[in-house]
Amino acid sequence: MDSTRRNALAATLACGLTLAAGLTTAVPAAAATPAGAAHSCSLDGATVTATATAPSPLQDTFSSYGDSGAGWTGADSTYSVPLRDGRSAWIFSDTFLGPVEADGSRPQTTPFLNNSIVLQDGDTLSTVTGGTPAAPESIVGPDPDGDWHWFGAGLTTRPGDLQVGVLEFARFGTGTWDWGWSGSSVATLDTDTWQVTSVDPLPSGAGVQWASWYQRSGGDVLVYGVEDRGAEKFMHVAKVLGGDLAATARWRYWDGERWVRDEAASARVMSGVANEYSVTPYRDGWLLVTQDTSVPFSNEIKAYVSCSPTGPFTGGATIHRMPEVGAWGTYGDPDVIAYNAHEHPELRDDDTLLVTYNVNSVDPDDLYADVSIYRPRFVEITLDVQH
Repeated sequence: MDSTRRNALAATLACGLTLAAGLTTAVPAAAATPAGAAHSCSLDGATVTATATAPSPLQDTFSSYGDSGAGWTGADSTYSVPLRDGRSAWIFSDTFLGPVEADGSRPQTTPFLNNSIVLQDGDTLSTVTGGTPAAPESIVGPDPDGDWHWFGAGLTTRPGDLQVGVLEFARFGTGTWDWGWSGSSVATLDTDTWQVTSVDPLPSGAGVQWASWYQRSGGDVLVYGVEDRGAEKFMHVAKVLGGDLAATARWRYWDGERWVRDEAASARVMSGVANEYSVTPYRDGWLLVTQDTSVPFSNEIKAYVSCSPTGPFTGGATIHRMPEVGAWGTYGDPDVIAYNAHEHPELRDDDTLLVTYNVNSVDPDDLYADVSIYRPRFVEITLDVQH
């Protein structure tokens, strides 16, 4: 493996390290008080448990496509956006393309991109990249100076385009870990041609990466971000009046009591979230799904509830343990990690959630020896809410 590829993979694996710092766990949920006024919902005082977990059929769909070597063979992030024509856009960050060898390994020369999209049309998948089929490139970046771009959450615009949060990372030294987040933007893609029509800056002055989750709410968009301080990660919440992420003058930030114009006043809503998580409408309240990052390399996915999209989020029930992790995991490999769990609400069936998470290894050679490691996992988790 050449040094450029090894450095790129080190960044990928560091992403996993950074993001990762059949269960019936039951924790009572307390009442929430949003927007400075008392409010209640059916989730007040509720107990959330996970009563069933099963692999989603999407697991086989993506595994079969990846094994074919026809395009995407593995990646992380795993956001999904339903498109107006009935297809789904699955949004990924660091991505391996084909081919795949007969023994389930990938060649050392396989293309490696920092972002991609997989289009789903029924059971048929296809890969969108930049560049050309003969010379594929990331959809956005890298920059001439070597800065690279990972994709975050996405949503469709009123005209039907796709907006995707973009996180830029830059090197500040020659060491393996001498790199960090340097700013955020939003890319708009034409969903007919899949060309990038614009890349616009997002607020980046307060140390918050505003791409963890985007959720439409009325005519606005709620924006969930992460303040990543390494050992600690904090949720922040903003909203965009009218819903155009590129219209930064219309962003407002939750300061713990009200929506304000000053990004620097954005409050730490809670700690222990991952860099990617989901906050979605659930019953008459809100549901947070995230990996527990309060424990390094945790294999636990937790669910929290609130009566407000700004929290407080309470409960913290463990709804799934990611079985691949560590020496006692399904790979029997102490280097294997998992991270960035979140829901796909458009695929929810009543109380049964479709949740994905990413699997990786801190040893880059593992990703070439076994293509199955560096792929998302798709699980269906059924919740039970009792009062």
